[in-house]
Amino acid sequence: MDNHIVHYLRISAGFNSLSRLQEPLPASIEGLGEVLCCTPRNVKFILRRLEEKALIHWRPGRGRGHFSAITFLRSEEDVMEELLLELVNNGKIKQGIELIGLPEVNSPLKERLLAVLNKQMGYHSEADSTTGLDVLRITSNRRMEELDSASVYTAFEAFLLGQIFSTLLTYEASTGSFTPGLAHMWETNRDYTSYIFYLRKGVRFHHGRVMTSRNVKDTLLRLKDKNSPAIWHFRDVAGIELLGDHRIRFDLSRPNRFFLHALSSVYMSVLPCDQEFNAARPSGTGPYRVINLSDDVLELAAFDDYYGIRPLLDRVEIWSLPDKWASVRQYQLPEAGEVRPSPALCTNNSIDYPATGCRYLLTNFRKNGLQHEPHFRKSMSMLYHPVALIKELGGNRLTPAASFLPWLSRRTDWTEPGMAQIREQLQLSRYNGEVITIAHTAKKEEREEAVWLQQRGAAAGIRLSLLEYKDFQLDEIIGRADFVFAEEVLEDDWQWGMINYFANRSNHLHRLLLEHQLTEILQAVDCFAELDEDSRSALLEQTESILRDQAWVLYGCHLNKRAQLNQSLFGLHTGSFGFLDISKLWIKSSFPESSGRL
Repeated sequence: MDNHIVHYLRISAGFNSLSRLQEPLPASIEGLGEVLCCTPRNVKFILRRLEEKALIHWRPGRGRGHFSAITFLRSEEDVMEELLLELVNNGKIKQGIELIGLPEVNSPLKERLLAVLNKQMGYHSEADSTTGLDVLRITSNRRMEELDSASVYTAFEAFLLGQIFSTLLTYEASTGSFTPGLAHMWETNRDYTSYIFYLRKGVRFHHGRVMTSRNVKDTLLRLKDKNSPAIWHFRDVAGIELLGDHRIRFDLSRPNRFFLHALSSVYMSVLPCDQEFNAARPSGTGPYRVINLSDDVLELAAFDDYYGIRPLLDRVEIWSLPDKWASVRQYQLPEAGEVRPSPALCTNNSIDYPATGCRYLLTNFRKNGLQHEPHFRKSMSMLYHPVALIKELGGNRLTPAASFLPWLSRRTDWTEPGMAQIREQLQLSRYNGEVITIAHTAKKEEREEAVWLQQRGAAAGIRLSLLEYKDFQLDEIIGRADFVFAEEVLEDDWQWGMINYFANRSNHLHRLLLEHQLTEILQAVDCFAELDEDSRSALLEQTESILRDQAWVLYGCHLNKRAQLNQSLFGLHTGSFGFLDISKLWIKSSFPESSGRL
């Protein structure tokens, strides 16, 4: 990016130029050198460059008593907005995001530029002909990661993998049943110890090879070879038999009524076995194929040979914004420069969907400290109280949480404790003025809650220190943080989401609890898969009570998730985790005016 913009912003900030446009302001080469951290010679070069760009006018002072003056010809906002539009219209999205992220860009200007960027995202037709490609650009506050179904870490990764890969079958939350995927039919014996799947014929991977039962077997074996954190769910698999290219049999060491849920999970996204796995360019059988994956953008193209219904959008670009910038996904259509539907259809809108799950504080037992003391954990749970959170912070915090499951939280008779009660509980602990460290990510809502908690702690007499960390760098702060903010969003298949939370070795719970605590949890759910649906629900509730009653987990609030979109987007279906299913999206063009011709 041209440095003249940075130089302009630095000089402009020093003169408060917003309210003083077209006004000569006293200046000196020496003073500008301090602002720009450069020599007088370089200052003069920079000033000439800014004059050439028609951003300033420089009048050098000549002779005694004549002072130099600088006149700002354009506002920071107009200059930055024009440059951002130029970059985006030329397809330089990455440079546009970098422009917004410049440290010289203040918060109000950043918000304005983000709004401009979001208006430019959305539907783009790459040609005026009838065969032009339909492209949707989306912004997300999630960084692009390697896409490996064996080691899924975030809900966003799971959502993306669901667009690129397919599983044997799919769970439908609305009916509580399964629908065919790569398998068109399946059956099990009476004891639930043997399952046979009948695979579709002619299904192709993105690289052209045909899928067979060998691919299904190797996908499961790969989970074991990679020591996947999800391998617990498949520990009962005693044998896999290939009954030809289109039939496969799984034999289990004990009854498993939950096996279909495991096979429909993202971990069993079927992979090709004829090529080495490439996380930057994975090959699946899903509706979209990866054409580019970097830290900045994921580009997906519709897979013409998809065995299901081909997506109506030809390409999707998902651009990553830093966590601190935004927490709402944008599916906006541009305001100008494109052939768009009628204004009546283009009203900006949003989809709100209460997420199954919540934000919470997790106690770090891997570090020595007062958090091992039950009375102190109770004090912290009273301090981080859901009712107080909603009353004082509001926002997307919907309802108080006493469980990851909203319908269980609603059973609680909520009473907000006063500061006197919190101090009384604190006296029962051994707290003696120690500094307690709370770790949080850069997400806006987490930072907000962390600061709020710190202020409440001060009022209660607890000294809280805040530590920011990146979500995937938890190991770096395990020895420093006493409590860690986390957020859990469960799949539509909520029983799978809950058991995966208890059993998945890669999540925060498993990395912050001690081995004997994890053993207690896993022993509690060991028989889970053998039970019927109602008994499984009861067992999950009992197991979660271990976390709640001992204050290993301090529940916050159930959250409302939001996606900004334009009503010209049709086929709006929120899939698992609340993300829009992009394979079903399409753009409705404006109704054409009659030409009067027959």
